[in-house]
Amino acid sequence: QAQLVESGGGLVQTGGSLRLSCAASGRTINNYNFTRYNMGWFRQAPGKEREFVAGISWSGGSTLYANVVKGRFTMSRDNAKNTVYLQMNSLKPQDTAVYYCAADRFRFGNSLDYDYWGQGTQVTVSS
Repeated sequence: QAQLVESGGGLVQTGGSLRLSCAASGRTINNYNFTRYNMGWFRQAPGKEREFVAGISWSGGSTLYANVVKGRFTMSRDNAKNTVYLQMNSLKPQDTAVYYCAADRFRFGNSLDYDYWGQGTQVTVSS
């Protein structure tokens, strides 16, 4: 079973930065190399639905961002380390949520139907 592990969450003040990481537990997910997977970051705030934050294609050549984070967040990947990152700058209290990474061979972008999901990491932005 594929395993994605997020890390890097925590408590930060408004205007601060955090970098989230999501590492695949092995080189392969369901027998396909990590490099074959598009990856996404999603978040879910208390009482709200899970929402798309950012996505990156398997090659890293394409990225997508939700409008609410565009210009503040940057998603990247290091396929040699089987890891994707989400650099979050200029954080706001409304960015407070549990952040999840997800992997899918075919889906890319704003979809909740990714095949594999991590357990999430809490990000809290204080005002």
